Amino acid sequence: MRRTWEQCLAILAVCLLVSPAQATKPTPDEMAEARKWFAVRFAEERQAARPFSFVYDGKDSTALLSQWKLKATSRKLGPDRTECTLIYNDPETGLELRCVAVEYEDSPTVEWTLWFKNAGAQNTPILEKIQALDVSVERGEAGEFLLHHNRGSIAAKGDYEPFETPLSPSTNKRISAAGGRPTNSDLSYFNLEYGEGGMIVVVGWPGQWAAEFVRDGGKGLRIRAGQELTHFTLRPGEEVRSPLIVLQFYKGDWIRAQNIWRRWMIAHNLPRPGGKLPPPQLAASSSRQYGEMINANEENQKMFIDRYLEEGIKLDYWWMDAGWYVNKTGWPNTGTWEVDTKRFPRGLRAVSDYAHSKGIKIIVWFEPERVTAGSWLAENHPEWILGGKSGGLLNLGNKDAWNWLVNHVDTLLTDQGIDLYRQDFNMDPLSFWRGNDAADRQGITEIYHVMGYLAYWDELLRRRPSLLIDACASGGRRNDIETMRRAVPLWRTDYAFEPIGTQCHTYGISFWLPFSGAGTVASSGAPYYGSGRTEVDVYAFRSNICPSTGSGIDMREKEIDYAALRRLIEQWREHIAPNYYGDYYPLTPYSQESGAWMAWQFDRPESGSGVVQAFRRQDSPMEAVRLRLRGLEPEASYTVADLDGNKPEEVSGRKLMEEGLLVTIPGKPGAAVVTYKKGQE
Repeated sequence: MRRTWEQCLAILAVCLLVSPAQATKPTPDEMAEARKWFAVRFAEERQAARPFSFVYDGKDSTALLSQWKLKATSRKLGPDRTECTLIYNDPETGLELRCVAVEYEDSPTVEWTLWFKNAGAQNTPILEKIQALDVSVERGEAGEFLLHHNRGSIAAKGDYEPFETPLSPSTNKRISAAGGRPTNSDLSYFNLEYGEGGMIVVVGWPGQWAAEFVRDGGKGLRIRAGQELTHFTLRPGEEVRSPLIVLQFYKGDWIRAQNIWRRWMIAHNLPRPGGKLPPPQLAASSSRQYGEMINANEENQKMFIDRYLEEGIKLDYWWMDAGWYVNKTGWPNTGTWEVDTKRFPRGLRAVSDYAHSKGIKIIVWFEPERVTAGSWLAENHPEWILGGKSGGLLNLGNKDAWNWLVNHVDTLLTDQGIDLYRQDFNMDPLSFWRGNDAADRQGITEIYHVMGYLAYWDELLRRRPSLLIDACASGGRRNDIETMRRAVPLWRTDYAFEPIGTQCHTYGISFWLPFSGAGTVASSGAPYYGSGRTEVDVYAFRSNICPSTGSGIDMREKEIDYAALRRLIEQWREHIAPNYYGDYYPLTPYSQESGAWMAWQFDRPESGSGVVQAFRRQDSPMEAVRLRLRGLEPEASYTVADLDGNKPEEVSGRKLMEEGLLVTIPGKPGAAVVTYKKGQE
């Protein structure tokens, strides 16, 4: 559903005035609702209403489970999590269903995954229509159902665009992945608002998932989600899994609920290499100067690193992208994962050792699942490839292929001194999966590939606890929660650099993922610094910064205003980046229009500080706007300062939330960054 700019402003103004001082910590009522829901759905009683469904041998699971043997166990997974396991056994066929559910004691969040195993001696009857989530909810007298959801990454200005879909009586909304990559078309994250609160619904499946929201003629809504196609027999000893389902319950404002979600993501999901959250990082590469790494060599990589250091720009990572390997059949050959020693006679290790000596870590690009014809893998192990010698998809459900990949990549990480493993995925796997399935095995190849993919990353992380993984996948097309528990999206979309687009990407993705990456630019009309440009475009730079900020500057050009660039990077590090793990509030409506303003706030209530980023686009007639902040203490005093030299002032939290923060940007396009800090009590 789309609204006019004026309608959005009116709605947002009301929204931002609702309970402005309400903390983004779960309330006792929210926690009680989550506990009650968990206790009822995962109770030991045989007749409990389970939140999933399937069809087995033509019979509905509700009737079957009441007849099967049931064993329930529970254990603590730590101070904040309790795991409940329900194991059902069919005495006739030997099918075992294991539901593993987790309850969180610091968040109104529950999750579960289904596992099906054939413990018998014969093939099972057909198991099909597995819905990892199958629940019904009912609204009260007030408040219709409203579904908040987002576009995925399709390499467009509108990537991560937020949508609102009303679910009126007798309507049906179906949303799914496209081509087998989970966020290729839509995000698998939803916020269902109804009554005086709502429920966040998330599907964790790095494959082809589908979700359906079916409204009845009254006050009820049925929600089903799972792998899109399941219709298979299980062979003796086989075990497969369903998507992960996550639910979060909330009362009140849906945007506040998103911040409870962000806090849960940070506390329980975001990767922690070396036991620590990944800090904001500045990464640089020479990809745009040397055709990714096709024309790169040891000398020019070291030269670029030196140039950054000469200009006083401290890098966290040096990024070596596609093309560093032996390439027998021409770009974009993949499947020959050996360093090209003609260009790198001492391997990538020479570059990584050099970077490490300067305090800089190394990112290196891989794309192991896409295999091209003529590569080593296609020629030597066509049996591992869905597509054979002609190339295609490396079958991660094949144990021999999986073992080779784990050991080969692990060896490369060690031998080449690689700190951050970047995995791309520039193909849609769905046709390969489904083309490999027999009529009585539909969905099996996909399941085994997904299980192998997750196990592959788990094994790399087990061997290397300090490793950080980048889930690139054509820029953000594999950002489901199972992937995000193991990796971060350093390149969230292939639609890069254009300021309005990147503003929109940050606006949308920040609802769900606290850590993401993009690239910096020189100006609104240039993809990178160069072509004789010396100025630094503040608007373009500030539009593109995010937790992982990438630089593609042509460091061979010495006439660039590096002093201005250093100042902008220092502002990002000192004043903006520390707030990215805070609560997120949109302060204007979402818009791709060139005549609009866009602004948001990252707030850290524990430290009483935060930052506002605001953008006046090139066709906006408004020189100033008032932005009502959120999350502040009404009676507290805040020191408010912008980063462009205006004198700081003291303003009460109440005034900032009720009257708003006045942001003035005289020139267009333009960008402002305003920080605030609560005074001492």
